[in-house]
Amino acid sequence: MASAMHCHSGKAAPQSNTHNKPLPTMPRITSIAILVAGIILLVYGLNASDSVSSSVSRAVSGTPTDKTVWLIALGVIGVIAGGFGLVFRKAP
Repeated sequence: MASAMHCHSGKAAPQSNTHNKPLPTMPRITSIAILVAGIILLVYGLNASDSVSSSVSRAVSGTPTDKTVWLIALGVIGVIAGGFGLVFRKAP
């Protein structure tokens, strides 16, 4: 109980200033790795879109296989995220 009595000294608690903090950025090596992974996924996805199974799926259902769609989508996301990480990073 003694510590509870000494807790309030009449001074205002310091407030953290979260409004002036810059947004966190990815390190350069992480951005490059994500960009390269995105390019690789995109290349695999585009190659898979020309495959026999994707052609059959496109002929039957009108859409490419799910694997092809996921590879292309994740590749595009990786390229965008890695590119933004490289372009919009803090100067050292």
